[in-house]
Amino acid sequence: MKSVEVHNLEDSQLVELADNARKELFNLRFQHATGQLENTARLKQAKKDLARALTVARERGIDVETEIRRQKKAND
Repeated sequence: MKSVEVHNLEDSQLVELADNARKELFNLRFQHATGQLENTARLKQAKKDLARALTVARERGIDVETEIRRQKKAND
């Protein structure tokens, strides 16, 4: 995802993007460790996506961890 696209997201979408990027990165690392990952370049891209989301959130003053917990409590 390009940085312009990340900057254009709403705050809630940005938090969701960061959460999904973390989950994807975890899954990719797990697949890589077990030898199931075919496209290893996806690891680098997932790290960049997460970094972009966290950087924009930090610029806006959003605490991503708190917002993720708040969303999960609301969904439970």
